[in-house]
Amino acid sequence: MSKKNHALAALAALALAAAAPAARAAEHVVKMLNAGKDGSMVFEPAFVKAAVGDTVVFQPTEKAAHNSASLLLPAGAKPWKGAPDTEVKVTLDKEGVYLYVCEPHKVMGMVGVIQAGKPVNLADAKAAAAKEQASFAMGKDRFDKALAQVK
Repeated sequence: MSKKNHALAALAALALAAAAPAARAAEHVVKMLNAGKDGSMVFEPAFVKAAVGDTVVFQPTEKAAHNSASLLLPAGAKPWKGAPDTEVKVTLDKEGVYLYVCEPHKVMGMVGVIQAGKPVNLADAKAAAAKEQASFAMGKDRFDKALAQVK
């Protein structure tokens, strides 16, 4: 093989290696609902297990002023806060547990959990969830149920 062909083969291998992580990234859809299988004012699913680099899409399904806003994040992760009734796309850029809420309906237990990779901040997530749940008027165990799925 000529030097030119070796160089082209090496360049092609580098391009494939660089594109591989992007090709494996997945998209997870979470619906913002007035009513779902776990009751009223819920995210479905309430727990998402993903990989670092995946995207979570929060979809409004009904006009009810639902939003998605980060509550607790892994160290260095970028926070988010969506506008009411607006789709939000969040790319999971750090490994760990993400807690999020619908701000207008947090008191009703409209919360969710995302695990990206290993749950490196699980103890912090459990402590933050316990503190938040104490103020809920309903759905007081939703963080607990979602966090029980973290492995």
